[in-house]
Amino acid sequence: MLSQQWQDYLNSPYSRRRLLQQGARLSAALALGAVPGLLHGAARRLTSLPADPFTLGVASGDPTADSVVLWTRLANEVLREMGAEQDAIEIAYEISDSESFRNVLRRGVIAAPAELGHSAHAEVRGLQSDMVYYYRWQIGDVTSTTGRTKTAAAANVEIPQFRFAFASCQQYEAGFFTAYQHMAEEDFDLIVHLGDYIYERSYGQSENHVRAHEGPEIRNLADYRARYNTYKSDPDLQAAHASAPWIVTWDDHEVDNNYAADIGEDDQTPEQLLMRRAAAYQAFYEFMPIRLPVGRLGPDMPIYRRLRFGNLAEFNVLDTRQYRSDQACGDRRKPSCEEHRDSSRTLLGSAQKEWLFNGLATADATWNVLAQQIMVASLRSIGELGEELWPMDIWDGYPFERQELLDRLDQVGTPNPVVITGDIHSNWAANLQLDFDNENSKIVGSEFVGTSITSGGDGRDMTDYGAALLDNNPHVKFYNSQRGYVSVILTPELWRSDYKVLPRVTEAGAEISIRKTYVTEAGKPGVQEA
Repeated sequence: MLSQQWQDYLNSPYSRRRLLQQGARLSAALALGAVPGLLHGAARRLTSLPADPFTLGVASGDPTADSVVLWTRLANEVLREMGAEQDAIEIAYEISDSESFRNVLRRGVIAAPAELGHSAHAEVRGLQSDMVYYYRWQIGDVTSTTGRTKTAAAANVEIPQFRFAFASCQQYEAGFFTAYQHMAEEDFDLIVHLGDYIYERSYGQSENHVRAHEGPEIRNLADYRARYNTYKSDPDLQAAHASAPWIVTWDDHEVDNNYAADIGEDDQTPEQLLMRRAAAYQAFYEFMPIRLPVGRLGPDMPIYRRLRFGNLAEFNVLDTRQYRSDQACGDRRKPSCEEHRDSSRTLLGSAQKEWLFNGLATADATWNVLAQQIMVASLRSIGELGEELWPMDIWDGYPFERQELLDRLDQVGTPNPVVITGDIHSNWAANLQLDFDNENSKIVGSEFVGTSITSGGDGRDMTDYGAALLDNNPHVKFYNSQRGYVSVILTPELWRSDYKVLPRVTEAGAEISIRKTYVTEAGKPGVQEA
């Protein structure tokens, strides 16, 4: 339930005006904080600090052929001790081609604005393509840890290999982020996070939790900032961020479980959910190595985007939360209902769908990736009375738009489409077919679903639930319910997905192993066991 104070605030006659005013202020702060040197004259220069302000580590993201976004965030407690918590703070960065920084290639100074929680986003341009760089931040007499990043290969350049990992769903309480320790050791070209980076409240039995986050369910900007601070303090997560550039998108728990556009999970009004969304989206930007989102205004923040890595791979990064119609038939796994059969319902929203479909029609990379949150392949199950049941929160709940997507892939001949997915806390590999009810239907793509980092606790190899879904859905070829991530190697001829799993996450430091490997051959859609 919402607190009475929160309800009174959001139900006041000024709440809509406040929402719009907040959006305008945040947009201005975002613009100022994103341009190197723009606040140089207004920012406060600190020369001596009482403690390390870089307690949340460093990160980079959204690489292009000539640029990358560098990120860090200053510790508020250190600034408070200096009486600087309300000031924009001057912060410098360096980029080198070696970890020793003997040859510093680029230097810059930007401001970390108080309005953005003293986060810093430096979009460094003019870099060489397909190049490993090292970076660090400096403020006063303190230097951050060193991060490793890599630019993308130029769009039409042939590259022999590309290595990346994808992950999702990292409930802090449920386990240790050991998977990230192993991920950091692989020096990937890229890491993709598909959502549920934080959890807005506690899930599961408290007696099964191995650590605790601060506070109850989060609703305002201070709450979201505190939750990200807890997650970002994890040394394994920091190591993975420092090891490679990241592409990030969100799912539901960055705001509210199973929210759809302006519709919340419980008794929140649309206006209350939008206020919450404005706070959550700002916090997401503050804590992530992403570019300034074009069109950012309060609760609206377009983050779908496209990134290219030579002629080998193009990533279409999707948002399946902000624009969707409400889940049908009561949200959970349900029999079909009239609402479920409404062809006007959307998951992507009209603007994002048009952007995606246009891109798929003109795609010319060898591998064309849809990096998104929820499973595309059907996961129909059979109820106790023999009725068909559909999970309404995933693409099964939006069958008409899914059919549009599959038909589009077929009609325009998108080269080698592959979907990578998170959300479901388990590993899957599936063929994407034009008709999931017909086992012999044409295969138009492949889907690789990665398990959670920790959500759900230790997990196990096979469950009755997974076995039943495999029986009911012959297009699905693999299921596993342990924790870990998916490591991918791309070549012009082959996509290889190694499902890497841990025996447990409730104890730190477990060894990792490859549970199964599935591949897709270029020119031959569908998944095959290696």
